[in-house]
Amino acid sequence: MNNSALQWGYLDLATAHVADACMRLGVPVRCAPKHLRPLWDGIHLVGRVHPVIHRGSVDVFLDALDRSERGEVLVVDNGGRDDEACIGDLVALETAQAGLSGIVVWGLHRDTRQLTTIRMPIFSAGALAVGPDRADEGGPDMAVSEASCGSHVVTAADFVLADDDGVLFVPIDRAAEVAVQAASIRDTERTQAARMTAGSTFREQSQFEAYRAARQADPRVTFRTHLRSIGAAVEE
Repeated sequence: MNNSALQWGYLDLATAHVADACMRLGVPVRCAPKHLRPLWDGIHLVGRVHPVIHRGSVDVFLDALDRSERGEVLVVDNGGRDDEACIGDLVALETAQAGLSGIVVWGLHRDTRQLTTIRMPIFSAGALAVGPDRADEGGPDMAVSEASCGSHVVTAADFVLADDDGVLFVPIDRAAEVAVQAASIRDTERTQAARMTAGSTFREQSQFEAYRAARQADPRVTFRTHLRSIGAAVEE
């Protein structure tokens, strides 16, 4: 999937749908640290990972954007540092002008007021007024093939999906099948919610009494296997 196909394919899919789909398909669920939050509510971000390792200076971002493709998401590895902000308004503006979809930062941001005006989708661990007071040495080529975000290493072979529930990383070569499975889960949930709104409880829809009876007959029966047996499974 290219970035355009990713954005269309995941336009109406939430991270919760996709996480459940990954579990059902046996795709490892890779989440950014839970304290990485969107700058404002309602952000839905999707795009191929463009990894960046912050070294204390803005030049790594300029170099990355020079190599980027429209629709990608900058995934910035600042090691989760809480003593410096590594992106601000100028980086966000430059990223927007390059046509990227957003920024995920394993670290902090600053210029919050300006960033909320720019409206470049950003997920970070929080805000801090202090910028870097360092310039780490690096090779002549600033490009990197991978970046860390929490305990996970991501590359251009992954894509980002992020919303109010957090940030997921999924292999691009599994994107199509994950999207199909996630859409099925989403549609099942919507049907169940509509029925509940109309007065049918989830206990009724899930045939909970039948599940209790099945558990009494065989304690190995789980609620998930029961839901699958009646075509009502949403989580796996």
